[in-house]
Amino acid sequence: MVTIDSLLLADSPRRTTHDAAHVQAMAAVEEELPPIVVHRPSMRVIDGVHRVLAYQLRGVESVAVRFFDGSTEDAFLLSVKSNIAHGLPLALTEREKAASRIVLSHATWSDRAIARAVGLSASTVAAIRRCSTDDSVQSNVRIGRDGRARPLDIAAGRIRASQVIATRPDASVRDIAREAGVSVGTAHDVRVRVLGGLDPVPAKQQARAVRRQTERSQSASQAVAPVTDPCPDLHDRFRQLRRDPSLKYTEQGRFLIRKLDACMFEEDGWRAFIDAVPPHQAMDVAELARSLAALWQKIADELNCHSAASVS
Repeated sequence: MVTIDSLLLADSPRRTTHDAAHVQAMAAVEEELPPIVVHRPSMRVIDGVHRVLAYQLRGVESVAVRFFDGSTEDAFLLSVKSNIAHGLPLALTEREKAASRIVLSHATWSDRAIARAVGLSASTVAAIRRCSTDDSVQSNVRIGRDGRARPLDIAAGRIRASQVIATRPDASVRDIAREAGVSVGTAHDVRVRVLGGLDPVPAKQQARAVRRQTERSQSASQAVAPVTDPCPDLHDRFRQLRRDPSLKYTEQGRFLIRKLDACMFEEDGWRAFIDAVPPHQAMDVAELARSLAALWQKIADELNCHSAASVS
């Protein structure tokens, strides 16, 4: 039993702290609610924020808890898994946001393992991983749902195994597997292929390795590609707009200028905003940016129609 005042309600996978209607409904339940799961080092509530708030509405001062002694990253992961399993479900955007954080904190986890934890498809997690990480921070292994570690680049492991066999033909399969970092079954298959005069890497795995290398090259080229100003005289046009009396001396005109001014950046000044966004908020900010871009596009289309009508 701990006092409610000692609990910290923070770092939730939910976009909002709580759902008031859900809290009211839980407060109306007379029977005892399940224990609250708490991260012992920080006293942060991992699972049971709505229950804590419901107890507060009842005037309860102490609650039963179960302590979790893991890391902060594992505490967040447990919070996500708990909210997926029961209670008020997480929204799609909340699960995607959680996945973008987990692929960084648990980089060795496979896409399927993370997908199962956050309630998404493996393909969605793979796309989030590509946007959230780069080759310099990605691990060479993935830990699957069964807890077993598997190499990310299978072809490279097979090549290492073939090199061990070439230098030590009498090495046991277990020794080959240990030195090459592959499974015993893979080491045995490589030995059979090498002795049979075949390539240690099957054709399908070779194609997969080439495709993966191509994707890496494309991602790298996109990452270093310079972003050019689509309209070099953009700032000159804006300065002329600000001097226009028809806008400068009307309330709506000044409002429009302020909105446009907020969107103006000096050269690469916009990059500072990207650097300021924490990884766990990146997807939400990107979603807002896309929505605002769509809104400005709608305004541009309406202005084009307005201009065409006035000319005709």
